Amino acid sequence: MLHSNHQLLISPRTLSTQESSPFSPVDQNDPRVIAESETQKEEFRRVEFIVTNSKKLQDDLQNLGLRIKHHEENLRFLNNCTNSLDESILDIQVALGKYHLSGEAKTENVNTNYCQTEEDTIEQILRQEKSAAGILYQLKTRHGSQAPNIALTKDVLGIVATLGKIDNDNLSRLLSEYLGMETMLAIVCKTYEGVKALELYDRESGINKSAGIHGLGSSIGRPINARFLAICLEDLRPYAGEFVAGDPQRKIALLKPRLPNGKCPAGFLGFAVNMINLDSPNLSSLTASGHGLRETLFYSLFSRLQVYRTRAEMLLAIPFISNGAISLDGGIIRSNGIFSLGNRKDIEVTFPISSGTAYRPPYYMQTEENKIKEMKWEKERLLEDVEREQALLNQTKGKYESKKQEFIKFLAESSHSTFQNQVPVGQDRSIPR
Repeated sequence: MLHSNHQLLISPRTLSTQESSPFSPVDQNDPRVIAESETQKEEFRRVEFIVTNSKKLQDDLQNLGLRIKHHEENLRFLNNCTNSLDESILDIQVALGKYHLSGEAKTENVNTNYCQTEEDTIEQILRQEKSAAGILYQLKTRHGSQAPNIALTKDVLGIVATLGKIDNDNLSRLLSEYLGMETMLAIVCKTYEGVKALELYDRESGINKSAGIHGLGSSIGRPINARFLAICLEDLRPYAGEFVAGDPQRKIALLKPRLPNGKCPAGFLGFAVNMINLDSPNLSSLTASGHGLRETLFYSLFSRLQVYRTRAEMLLAIPFISNGAISLDGGIIRSNGIFSLGNRKDIEVTFPISSGTAYRPPYYMQTEENKIKEMKWEKERLLEDVEREQALLNQTKGKYESKKQEFIKFLAESSHSTFQNQVPVGQDRSIPR
């Protein structure tokens, strides 16, 4: 009986201890436990919803970004094709302008059979008896093939007038007049060593008349008393841009002057530096750094000198002329604000004319004009494609902006919802004032 009472006395305390123990089993039917479990499930579903929708919105933005990039690449390609067609059309128009003018010149020129040869140019140089160029060619005439082996001339490429040829006599005379006699007779050397060999000095810095080209002139009774020009190719700053693709003459790709409507000024025929034709030996003659005569010598002499059909057309194009211009009827603009006025001057030394200038058949102009029409039709189709592609790009960019705003709004609402759910149960969830 005592034993039984003892059990009854300790039993409530035991139960009480078991209730308060952290290791006691949790009653899954307890309302508080059920409420907490449902809250956790709801929180998990909410987080899962945020993550899923956030990823979907990010994927949509990424896809729209890729579509924008695709449309932009298409536009760049189409615009490049359009620009290339524009250049081709301009090139044909320029060629037609030259051909048309050449045809007119033949009918107006009395001596249509005259063609300045390289031998004629050399003869003109030899007539300048006391010039450095004339003496140099005297040496070449007397020593022939041995002249290049002589120390004085082994680094000399030639005289400016002999290093290039022009398509017609009129242009040859104009470009020769533009450069002037002193430049036309300039001696061109590959290196500075060649320039130094032309003229030596004594201890008092006076010219040694018995050495170099002065010594050569004195030895043949033609002392040089005037100044002369010597050009060192390796010291010239070369043209640093691109070249016309596939052009055997390695013409340089200068940007043509353009009116606001994209067309060239009326009468524009091209750049003087690209109207110089180089023979094979001169075309392959390179400096130590790999630059040819066109991008060194002739670019230095002519820079971006423009050529026009007439003086009237040239004067109308003044706003688009940056480095001078000439017109085939005798007009000369030397640089911005500097004009050569008066009558044309007959220069004594001119460039030789290119032999075998391509003959154009009677139907040449019609064929080229048909090419221009086809190119213009192709350009119209390209412009339609550009318009469609631009509309698609604008539409996609609009969708991208809308989706971005949707994503920003979703993130803001998700962040606010997370803050509200972090408030402990039973506490006021409203934002305090």
